[in-house]
Amino acid sequence: MLYFHLSVGANYMAKMMLHSKTVKKGSFLLGMALALMACQPKPKNQNEKEMDQPTSKITDYEKDVIFLRGHTEIIELTTHDNTGRIALSPALQGRVMTSTAGSTGSSYGWLNKPFFEAGEISEHINVYGGEERFWLGPEGGQYSIFFENGKEFTLDNWFTPKVIDLEPYAVKDSSSTKATFTKSTELTNYSGFTFTLDIERKIKILENKDIMQQLGLSNLDGAQAVGYETNNTVTNTGGSAWRKETGLLSIWLLGMFTPSPTTTVMIPYHTDADGGSGKVVNIYESFGQIPESRLITTQNMVYFSGDGQYRSKIGLLPSRAKDVLGAYDAKNGVLTLVKYNKPDGVSDYVNSTWEIQDEPYGGDTVNSYNDGAPEPGAKPLGPFYELETSSPALALAPGESGTHVQMTFHLEGSAKVLEGIIEQVFGIDAKAIPSFN
Repeated sequence: MLYFHLSVGANYMAKMMLHSKTVKKGSFLLGMALALMACQPKPKNQNEKEMDQPTSKITDYEKDVIFLRGHTEIIELTTHDNTGRIALSPALQGRVMTSTAGSTGSSYGWLNKPFFEAGEISEHINVYGGEERFWLGPEGGQYSIFFENGKEFTLDNWFTPKVIDLEPYAVKDSSSTKATFTKSTELTNYSGFTFTLDIERKIKILENKDIMQQLGLSNLDGAQAVGYETNNTVTNTGGSAWRKETGLLSIWLLGMFTPSPTTTVMIPYHTDADGGSGKVVNIYESFGQIPESRLITTQNMVYFSGDGQYRSKIGLLPSRAKDVLGAYDAKNGVLTLVKYNKPDGVSDYVNSTWEIQDEPYGGDTVNSYNDGAPEPGAKPLGPFYELETSSPALALAPGESGTHVQMTFHLEGSAKVLEGIIEQVFGIDAKAIPSFN
């Protein structure tokens, strides 16, 4: 059986954008979110003064931040030496919109600028982009929070809950290196159970010494790096326990990144010899078969094209998934790594298949999506590629909390430097990484 998680990039989004109804809002961008996020003007800091320069003299990252600030409030976190920077959006659930490392000024997150500029609000989903966004699962099935009870599992009946799509999160606190966002809400699933919950999302930027420690590196010589950690907590604030029989939630983090013809997604897996069992990789055939030239499984690694040119999605079950995955853009010299807290011995992960399920807790732990045309002649949504992780299903008593921690790292440098880091993190010969271009 295929366990079908659907992401912004991977839930028929391109078709949805062609067929869903939209409401023109003009300057009412992000609905009431921006009005709710209004705040007192702040004196310009040094970063903002630098961005007042002519656009020909500023970096890609700074251009993206200027663009974003033209549409919504942005909180920027920086390392102490100002080499690493990340841009956060309170109006978009504390989303990490993009980031940069060092002097190159590259912008690593994918932004859907035409969608911002159009000023339209979609009734199904609003695809603004961003390199890490907070979501909740499951998406489909008898415990779905995207479908109303009794409705068929079709695009017309699919609606992203506003709390993970359009509603702003309150800024509990912020500084130059960290920020905390909060939200209280209620959600009713397909089976009629209502969750009352608090959401807290803590984000901090990591210094180079922290990046080295988390990745097990002795040094970063020759590499420019940025890293950040998000600590995502859901608390049951209702009077009823969350039980498997009435449905559970999961914390779901999805990152959208800029693709290239030379980007290869790398997902290590537990082999049979070290305790892995079952299918190595789930292929989501509802997005079409994946040619062998785009997906290669070796004795300990899954390689998947992240070129943004062929719509496809893969996932790994908890018995196979490790706590790290990544993508390497060989031509542009960028290595992206995602590390998350994966508890040992836990097998219950929500299943997002668009059907009444036999195994509602047989879902994936990690996923990757590659964007592309949904059908011949159609335009892709992005293009972009995604790296995703999920928490286990959260069976919480009243007052109890569940947390999912994820760290994202971008390292930029020469092939020799990045291949050395890949070998240390994944334990593979980096020269054997296949190229799909």
